[in-house]
Amino acid sequence: MMTSSEVAQVFDTILSIPGMNEVVKIDLKISRKNVLLLNHVIERGLAGKGDEKEGSLLAIVPKENLSDLKTIVEDCLLKAGLVELSEKLKGLAVKQN
Repeated sequence: MMTSSEVAQVFDTILSIPGMNEVVKIDLKISRKNVLLLNHVIERGLAGKGDEKEGSLLAIVPKENLSDLKTIVEDCLLKAGLVELSEKLKGLAVKQN
């Protein structure tokens, strides 16, 4: 079994392959429910909350790629018409904590 730093090194190598920065068009049709879930999962993962230890995959991803990911999920919410609902759900989650 590979250590987390070895996995991070392999992931970094894959991200460095020529052509990985090329833009691809993806025709994706998913339900609004899954857009909300995807948004939540991505935001939770990007929040880090102590998961960015040495060898973590997110620890090696360049900040501009993380920013791109945030933009993608924001675009999905916008296209699904769920921006306001998502913000209200975040507000409810904050009040609970």
